[in-house]
Amino acid sequence: MSKTAYVFPGQGAQFVGMGKELYSSHPVAKELFDKANEILGFRITDIMFDGTDEELKQTKVTQPAVFLHSVIRAVCLGEEFQPDMVAGHSLGEFSALVASGALSFEDGLRLVSKRALAMQAACEANPGTMAAVLGLPDEKVEEVVKSIEGAVVVAANFNCPGQLVISGSIEGVDKACELLKEAGAKRALRLNVGGAFHSPLMEPARVELEAVIEATEFHAPRCPIYQNVTAAPTTDIDTIRRNLIAQLTAPVRWTESVKAMVTDGASRFVEVGPGAVLQGLVKKIAPEVETEGRQ
Repeated sequence: MSKTAYVFPGQGAQFVGMGKELYSSHPVAKELFDKANEILGFRITDIMFDGTDEELKQTKVTQPAVFLHSVIRAVCLGEEFQPDMVAGHSLGEFSALVASGALSFEDGLRLVSKRALAMQAACEANPGTMAAVLGLPDEKVEEVVKSIEGAVVVAANFNCPGQLVISGSIEGVDKACELLKEAGAKRALRLNVGGAFHSPLMEPARVELEAVIEATEFHAPRCPIYQNVTAAPTTDIDTIRRNLIAQLTAPVRWTESVKAMVTDGASRFVEVGPGAVLQGLVKKIAPEVETEGRQ
């Protein structure tokens, strides 16, 4: 029997105007967006619907904005939302947990807001960057970054075959880009990001978020969630919590996650939330599956 996987995008999928149509056409969406403004203590809807790209790019705005769009879109699907399995890319893992019932909407939003602020603080304390590497096997990229001494650089996002993101100190990432080009990478290009996400430089944020996650109530999700850290399915609350804490400093194993979902019977992937980045990645990882989006 074919199964449907629902997947949720991460930071970078945001765009001005996101969620506006949901707000005006679904009473339940309006109610949840209004509640989000109260919880966050500022009108995030004003920035999402009518702000500028610059305002939307602030980490404290971006992460809750993408989360809200995704989760509220899933709620508005109503009976159509029948996942056999879920996953989210980085920040999207929180959207997946709320959509699948492992976290309440309110707790999910509070965690995402705390995560954004903790990551922002870690970026300021330990400046770093990320770079996209195209056209090399994952193993080769890992081998090169492991060979660099005296600077922090790690493989951070395994997005799809031939597309990997590295993360670390500015010195480490620049050195890695040089070596990766020498090793035959088509491109090794610094990204316009605020810091070294999914690297050891996020350790202060991980410690801060650990305390908040430990104090948050989780429930067993309605279907397995394939988490970034392990790329393996789980419905166990303690495992979910542990992986969520580890996620800030560990790599996003997206390629493995999609392959595992396909192995477990997923033949249809539905991306819920802004943009279509994950549909593109899924198609590169598993060309045989169906993909669609719910914006």
